[in-house]
Amino acid sequence: MNASMMMINSMSVSPDMPSSSPFQSQSLSTPTSSPPSTSLPLRTIPGSYGWPLLGPISDRLDYFWFQGPETFFRKRIEKHKSTVFRTNIPPTWPLFLNVNPNVIAVLDCKSFAHLFDMEIVEKKNILVGDFMPSVKFTGGLRVSAYLDTSEPKHAQLKGFAMDTLKRSSKLWVSEVVSSLDTLFDTVEKELSEKNSISYVVPLQKCVFNFLSKSIVGADPKADAEIAENGFSMLDKWLALQILPTVSINILQPLEEIFLHSFAYPFALVSGDYNKLYNFVEKEGKEVVQRGQDEFGLTKEEVIHNLLFILGFNAFGGFSIFLPKLINAIASDTTGLQAKLRSEVKEKCGTSALTFESVKSLELVQSVVCETLRLNPPVPLQFARARKDFQLSSYDSVYDIKKGELLCGYQPLVMRDSKVFDDAESFKAERFMGEKGSELLSYLYWSNGPQTGTPNDMNKQCAGKDYVTLVACVIVAYVFQRYESITGNSSSITAVEKAK
Repeated sequence: MNASMMMINSMSVSPDMPSSSPFQSQSLSTPTSSPPSTSLPLRTIPGSYGWPLLGPISDRLDYFWFQGPETFFRKRIEKHKSTVFRTNIPPTWPLFLNVNPNVIAVLDCKSFAHLFDMEIVEKKNILVGDFMPSVKFTGGLRVSAYLDTSEPKHAQLKGFAMDTLKRSSKLWVSEVVSSLDTLFDTVEKELSEKNSISYVVPLQKCVFNFLSKSIVGADPKADAEIAENGFSMLDKWLALQILPTVSINILQPLEEIFLHSFAYPFALVSGDYNKLYNFVEKEGKEVVQRGQDEFGLTKEEVIHNLLFILGFNAFGGFSIFLPKLINAIASDTTGLQAKLRSEVKEKCGTSALTFESVKSLELVQSVVCETLRLNPPVPLQFARARKDFQLSSYDSVYDIKKGELLCGYQPLVMRDSKVFDDAESFKAERFMGEKGSELLSYLYWSNGPQTGTPNDMNKQCAGKDYVTLVACVIVAYVFQRYESITGNSSSITAVEKAK
């Protein structure tokens, strides 16, 4: 599911989106890397990288096999009595010879915030840590996500992304609703024949369809193969890039041997990627031409970056996030659905949904944000020290050396009990009211705080506000159409039509 130049910062807001987003609050300043309090003691960073080869391999096996990512980090917090420590992150040797797995973990909100201070950290080629998939996956180019803000091309590409989102913003809601109509028509039809249906594939088709139209200006229906299989082409393209870094919980040691031991070659998906490239080139001509004429990009730069935004940032992010959002609502037994339905009916009625109308849905917005807190689409965030600096956690200060790689595991950071009350629990109303608005400063799912604004000086998701508002539209749509919905993150078992 992850852009602008300074001259077009205003483009971070769509024409029908006021500059004061309902998801933003300036009442609490975002934590920064300002000089740490002198009252905090300077501490040597605990932990170690272990013996060469053996240390990284041991950590890899813990991370993927014996413990899993969350337990991996929790146990080391307990061992070192610190949320800042040294460890290794997969992928590792022996077959990833050019990848340095050594990281400094930052696992509380205060230390984690340093990852977004572009004065002290850089983001060159560290989207997934020190490992970078072959640029063949992106046409031989380093796309915007791999560029640091100091690189001139970053401003051009982020500006193009922001401009594209701004121009297409009026289409988003209508395309989302149209695609949702198709999705839930399919759900209802299948539920009439079965007791339970998997909605994962229909949902991915829905997401691919509205994103293609909204971002690229290309209708998948113009190409029968893309319409039918475009989503699965992106799935495979994404999977081959990130498989060395993620666990998919298959039988061990098969996962370690076949998924985490080597980088997959682009050749396995080159045919599908070329079809997607040709689709964007042909059906997204207007957007492609504007990138060349107004932003000085080559046609290849425009198309490969559009595909990355569409596939990695938008499609990938939504494919992870939306099932979690549906699960949070459809599996709830606390009465949340009745509250959501009441709010939607009161504030929106049966009128056509708009970004403007869903901004009045305070509970819906809070549920979306709480889901993002507990289930951020991108679990790991990285940054490399641009220079020597001092990093502070709640109780200590640490010396960071230029070139060291910082790593934050977001699902754990977002359970920081010093920031979030009852941090392990899903609290639907957490982000409501004045106190809830203040907490948005610590909601970092978008590679920056929810109160932040994407621009060419940071790496925050260009579509941050669109993602949250689209999610609100989806929740509002569900409760305009249904009294209730029952299911989980992969299937729906029952729906009750709205009365």
